[in-house]
Amino acid sequence: MATSAAELSGSAPPAEPLKGGDTVYRHRLSTRLWHWINAVAITFMLGSGLMIFNAHPRLYWGAAGANADHPWLEIGATRTSGYLRVGRVKLDTTGLLGRSRGFDGQERTYAFPDWAAAPGVYDLAGGRRWHFAFAWLLVIPGLAFWLFSFANGHFRRDLRLTGSELRPANLWHDVKQHARLRFPTGAAARDYNVLQKLSYVALIFVFLPLMVLTGLAMSPGMDAGWPWLLTLLGGRQSARSLHFIVAMAILGFIVVHLLMVLLAGPINEVRSMITGRYKLPEDQR
Repeated sequence: MATSAAELSGSAPPAEPLKGGDTVYRHRLSTRLWHWINAVAITFMLGSGLMIFNAHPRLYWGAAGANADHPWLEIGATRTSGYLRVGRVKLDTTGLLGRSRGFDGQERTYAFPDWAAAPGVYDLAGGRRWHFAFAWLLVIPGLAFWLFSFANGHFRRDLRLTGSELRPANLWHDVKQHARLRFPTGAAARDYNVLQKLSYVALIFVFLPLMVLTGLAMSPGMDAGWPWLLTLLGGRQSARSLHFIVAMAILGFIVVHLLMVLLAGPINEVRSMITGRYKLPEDQR
């Protein structure tokens, strides 16, 4: 999702109304640091998570699940092809999931290919070490970002959703504008639109916390200390399934986010996330 919210550095209003071509201070230092640290942490956590998934590419609901049980999702392979099975629906995924070529050109029968899983060629122990190491980079800066953003008013000022923004007509209008690639310009580009707010709120307050909690629920040590957490999530296999679903939701968010950055002007967007300063798009004629 393109970043188009303003974080003006000063509290004093501008002398003249903002217009296209003006430069505003858009992202505070805490937001910029968290964004880039989070980008690194999530990239390696997703990759190492896929490596761990490759060890048992099946997902179940409930407390227990093993080869003899019926999974709700499975990525597998026959002698000649790969497949993805979700419930009763089975799709051929040869070349991408289930059966693909490794870095050496040889066919492999892992759920996710070498290029998607970290650290590359199948290494379950290595994947676990990477996953747990980068989890600290996800959690500690994430908690600091929460504290800073509550303290400096970022959440209240930039992410608070109003009743008028959530009206179906307004939501549908924003969906159509995005589908037509008509993005806000001039002063209107200073603030987040409702779709951006919804996606950022979902990421910060739903997806990332749920990712951490479901990850903790799969730890035997945490289960001993916080047995209520595993009960709340419906059992270890339910926690593992939710962990995977949330990871795919975050991956979907990243894909859309990068696409919106490219469509909205990548140089201006990336520069604002490095320096904090953003040039408002020119008004449409």
